[in-house]
Amino acid sequence: MTFDTNMSAYMPLSVKMSPSALVGIKCVFKEQFCSRKILKCLTELCRRGYSVTAGQAATAVEVESGVTAAGFSGPLDHYSGLIRAGSLREDEHQRAVLQKLDELHKTLRGYTNRPTSIMSRFFSKPKPPKGCYIFGDVGTGKTMVMDMFYSHVETERKKRVHFHGFMLDVHKRIHRLKQSMPKRKAGKMAKSYDPIAPVAEEISEEACLLCFDEFQVTDIADAMILKQLFENLFLNGVVVVATSNRPPEDLYKNGLQRVNFVPFIAVLQKHCQTLRLDSGIDYRKRNRPSAGKLYFLSGEPDAEAVLDKMFDELAFKQNDITRPRVLNVNNRKVRLNKACGTIADCTFEELCDRPLGASDYLEISRLFDTVFIRHIPLLTLNKKTQARRLITLVDALYDHKVRVVILAERPLEDIFVHDGDHSHDESHILMDDLGLKRDEASSLSIFSGEEEKFAFQRTVSRLTEMQTEDYWLDGDRSLKSSGK
Repeated sequence: MTFDTNMSAYMPLSVKMSPSALVGIKCVFKEQFCSRKILKCLTELCRRGYSVTAGQAATAVEVESGVTAAGFSGPLDHYSGLIRAGSLREDEHQRAVLQKLDELHKTLRGYTNRPTSIMSRFFSKPKPPKGCYIFGDVGTGKTMVMDMFYSHVETERKKRVHFHGFMLDVHKRIHRLKQSMPKRKAGKMAKSYDPIAPVAEEISEEACLLCFDEFQVTDIADAMILKQLFENLFLNGVVVVATSNRPPEDLYKNGLQRVNFVPFIAVLQKHCQTLRLDSGIDYRKRNRPSAGKLYFLSGEPDAEAVLDKMFDELAFKQNDITRPRVLNVNNRKVRLNKACGTIADCTFEELCDRPLGASDYLEISRLFDTVFIRHIPLLTLNKKTQARRLITLVDALYDHKVRVVILAERPLEDIFVHDGDHSHDESHILMDDLGLKRDEASSLSIFSGEEEKFAFQRTVSRLTEMQTEDYWLDGDRSLKSSGK
């Protein structure tokens, strides 16, 4: 496949597409690499004012390499085609996992967890196939292989969600069902009501396949309901495929009241085969073209002024004025002091020193395509709560392709320090409130910082990728919202 090098008349020579229909690039398999030639061509088109859409750009890349998703029998065949075309590099660990996913893809053909006829209601349900739980180090391609599998599953009743977002949705459903119950009459005991089984049934009616990215458990409220929730999902015939950095037995490791969580692990292992994807390569950290300097150190001369100029240049393109913004999140007001259109200029204190959580960060990710985060301090155990919020924030921004510009006290690799200091007053107060002995409690993840240290490896990997040219171009929503 060849391309016309005359940019103003660019089009794949064997494909009948008008220049105005072509789009900026989207690297579908971002965790490895894509054609630099195509990237340059399409970027230049955008610069010259041609109308471009992400889907057509992805098609242009696949056409150029001679492959399209529709032309393959399944995820393994698709992977092999991309290897042959040079769009991906062979990775035996990825291939081994894709072989299992390919088998599941074939098993799921024609599968449904709904009764197919009136008569089928009177007979036992077909046994659902086992799902897959894929774990391994950061940046090894877990999300890529799951998404490749998901794209080939032939059912409309499937959902692919970040696990944070899924659990937020579950808690919203639980709250809604509880609110719908009749009010307790004065002087009478309220009847106990367990909303988890009805919530699981609702979800089961919406999807027979659930694909979770970043399956992690850090919240005790989530930990205590997972066993019952997933038992009901599996009972209703839902098939689960998930990615995680931890093996199942390490989920919620050293968490508060973990003994009540442990039975969930057996449920998960019963219904999902565990697959390890550890090639030892973090593809996000491979040498990839940078989008320019996006990570600044506080000690650099004029760093603040440079960020101010970057914000002003981006804000100039917005159809808005620079002003404070108040977000409405679950009937709460979250104020951001400086924003313009889809650009938010925030401090670490605004985003991580306040009691914000995944729902707040998901709303920020929905509204903004570029977020400045200024004054990130050195994160020690004294700031592990703030570190956990930063991890959750970056997960949400990354999952929604939000671009970031950062001003921090230390280089990215050194920003979180596991200093072993357990002497801070807040931890001691919480230990006392929970009636825990300090020596015993120090090993719990809520006090030790081990979970934050582990999860921060993913944050560093993701922030590294978020500084690349591919990621920056892919996150520009102005092209998509204007139809370009």
